[in-house]
Amino acid sequence: MQLYYAPGVCSLASHIVLREVGATFDLVRADIKTHKLADGGDFYAVNSKGSVPVLRLDDGQLLTEGPAILQYIADRHPASKLAPPNGTLERTRVQEWLNFITSELHKTFTPLFDQTADPKVKEYYQKLLTRKFDWLNGSLAGKAYLTGSDFTIADAYAFVVLNWTTFVGIDLAKWPAIQAFQGRVAARPAVQDAMQAEGLVKKAA
Repeated sequence: MQLYYAPGVCSLASHIVLREVGATFDLVRADIKTHKLADGGDFYAVNSKGSVPVLRLDDGQLLTEGPAILQYIADRHPASKLAPPNGTLERTRVQEWLNFITSELHKTFTPLFDQTADPKVKEYYQKLLTRKFDWLNGSLAGKAYLTGSDFTIADAYAFVVLNWTTFVGIDLAKWPAIQAFQGRVAARPAVQDAMQAEGLVKKAA
């Protein structure tokens, strides 16, 4: 398989999960601003939406959209227990979290990275995120991960999105349960390996 990615963006969640399950894959870096691949190829020829992640399967088929890719990887490696079986309430809970992350957190960050956005627009979205973080902090209180004691694909996605706070001036110290969650996920070997591979952290000496 091949994972088309850009460092630190939402494709990092798929990268983490691929490493969590021990999958064999190659990384293909894409520039999501110029939509060029490292070899100069046109990324739009891979994904006409121009976004990452894209997972090229062994038979050449392409999968797009992070939550779909995360579930596909987990279902192909059920022994990893990164997602409960389809049809169970537990699986629906994971999907519930995936939908919250993608619609309520991920997209709310988007204007904060837009250099052309009006400062008042950014202020509005930052306040909106603050309210969502208040709720999330309460939901994480007393739990190791989003659904309880087990790490799932939803936790990988949440970790990546919440990590963007470091780039937009939001201090997670205001939300101790979220901050503890981030530290817990960051310490996982697969997370460290993925972040090192993308040049986001340095390898330990």
